Amino acid sequence: MSKNNILRTTLFLILLIFIPVTVSGIFSIYNNSFRPGSAINPATNFSNTASFKKFLSDEDFKAYIKAGLESISGGGMMNLAVPSLGRGAVEVPRPEVGIPDLKSSEGQTDLAAPSLQRTSETNVQVLGIDEPDIVKTDGNQIYFSSNNYYLSPMPIARPMMGVSLEESRSIMPYPYINKLQTKIIKAFPVQDLSKIADINQNGNLLLSNNILIILTNDAVIGYDVTNIASPSQKWKMDFKDNNYLLQARLYKQKLFLVVRQSINIGNPCPIQPLGGSLPVTIRCTDIYHPSVSVPVDSTYTAMVINPVNGEVDRKVSFVGSNNSSVVYMSENSLYVTYSFSGDYVNFYYQFLDEKGRDLLPQSYLEKISRLKDYDISKQAKMVELETILSEYQSFLSSDERLRVENEFSNRMKDFLSTHKRDLEKTGIVKIGLVDLAVLSTGQIPGTPLNQFSLDEYLGNLRVATTVSGNSFGSSESTNDVYVLDSNLTVLGLVKDLGQKERIYSVRFLKDRGYLVTFRQTDPFFVLDLSNPSMPQVKGELKIPGYSSYLHPISADKIVGFGKEGAQLKISLFDVSSPSSPEELAKYNLDEYSSDVLETHHAFLQDQKHSVFFIPGTKGAYVFSYEGNKLKLVRAVTDIQARRALYINDYMYIVGDDKIVVLQESDWSRAKELSFQ
Repeated sequence: MSKNNILRTTLFLILLIFIPVTVSGIFSIYNNSFRPGSAINPATNFSNTASFKKFLSDEDFKAYIKAGLESISGGGMMNLAVPSLGRGAVEVPRPEVGIPDLKSSEGQTDLAAPSLQRTSETNVQVLGIDEPDIVKTDGNQIYFSSNNYYLSPMPIARPMMGVSLEESRSIMPYPYINKLQTKIIKAFPVQDLSKIADINQNGNLLLSNNILIILTNDAVIGYDVTNIASPSQKWKMDFKDNNYLLQARLYKQKLFLVVRQSINIGNPCPIQPLGGSLPVTIRCTDIYHPSVSVPVDSTYTAMVINPVNGEVDRKVSFVGSNNSSVVYMSENSLYVTYSFSGDYVNFYYQFLDEKGRDLLPQSYLEKISRLKDYDISKQAKMVELETILSEYQSFLSSDERLRVENEFSNRMKDFLSTHKRDLEKTGIVKIGLVDLAVLSTGQIPGTPLNQFSLDEYLGNLRVATTVSGNSFGSSESTNDVYVLDSNLTVLGLVKDLGQKERIYSVRFLKDRGYLVTFRQTDPFFVLDLSNPSMPQVKGELKIPGYSSYLHPISADKIVGFGKEGAQLKISLFDVSSPSSPEELAKYNLDEYSSDVLETHHAFLQDQKHSVFFIPGTKGAYVFSYEGNKLKLVRAVTDIQARRALYINDYMYIVGDDKIVVLQESDWSRAKELSFQ
């Protein structure tokens, strides 16, 4: 190792740690030195990438991509026109064994047909903005998109010579056929519960008046369901090659789509996010990009579509990274986030400037200072940096190299404690809903968990992020909450929530924030966000396990769903006193999992009866939270439950194999529809 001086070795290790080596991985080396939960007056280093402009030409687009690729310096495996096994945000229901034709159960009590008084909607983040899910209802019909494996019809088997009938069946098992269907079910009144029709497509659903929108793995299709017995396809848009549906929303009878496309390096544009009978083509010069060069591997296109005819009313496209994208939509704006890396050369220069001035001669520090400001690619800067350090190492003796090696190692740990956020960034693009224009862009450290990590309130955006640890053990994860103004400039922040942990769930409600982190215990934080410039932690509660979904069941009660050991845990929190949150009740369910841990759409609350529903792997569960207690009031075991909804005072539990209707006055079975 005579030529591998410690400076080069250290640089190599830093690059090895910091350069991303997977498509989904974004790196960070960090160790926290701030007081947990302390409010920090924001510094200017959380810059607002205010300049967001269109490409001037095809060549301008290609040059930008090249500069971004060079900046990741040989370690990045970015998602450039690489086929994916999945199709983005379409949630594919789990396969279950079912049987084809549907019949309602016999011998049911004759029920009166009351008027339609109330019906539930899909559990969404923002009231009034619908989100795609596998079940929708208009109060009269239920639309259910299933992905089941059915036994195919077979003639009566005859035993082979010397083999019994049972043995013959075991030798030649029944074949299974995957039935991708969306069922239309007459749901109201209850006594008329029956299947009306099937649509031979499946996926997540949205319902806009009489148009049922199905978001499949490779297309968006609109069906006219005015005649529910004979739905007809009105329009269809296909996702072209390397395009993936990221998210969709339905707001004020307009369909909002966000589509992501992997960039083709050789022929990056024009891009065509949608094909079929209503193709959408976007030129290079209509695509936005940050004014500074950042690594990009994808284009994002947001579109407003008329559900009646499938025509695209407005659209906007911009470049970004495939890493950790989150889509959040408020009543005013659409936010799209993506993760990217910071500036490695600047990071290394800062380290030498702050911690290593006595390790290198002044002349070499000046060379590195000039290097960081050169108008060349980041990759070229890294090569130059290594050349500078290699030149210096040739003057060091073996003893001196050993001393410098130890000094570098120790000082880097100290440096990381105050610079952990410099290399893990999230870009945020804010798009106005009226004209679908890019209103502002910004960036913050860390990575958001999901859509609940973002929330717009009184013109400000609140974002919760996790800054990750790394496998070398030289840093630890931590979590922050940022408040940004309408221009996405940081107003205030709270740092270091749950050190050595990561965020498992977040919920912002008006001027409060609720956050759960986890490693061994479940810290439940209550945040006061009433002063956007000085957000602060008001209370903290540590309990076993964790909650991966938080739902407000009243103004001062939060219910959390997660795990404790191998069991599903339900916690009821009292947050009436923000400084002293309390776990009022806990229920450990004999289930190892639930769809509610993966999607909030699986949760149903009925405030009238003070109950909520969750599905499990063994059946369906209805809990009462009356009197600040958690009581299991009904369990249904013979159903592969997925969702529930209510119409009047009947709860419809929708499963892959059947629908069970419960009378909410006494929780007795009122009706049943089997898929057989």
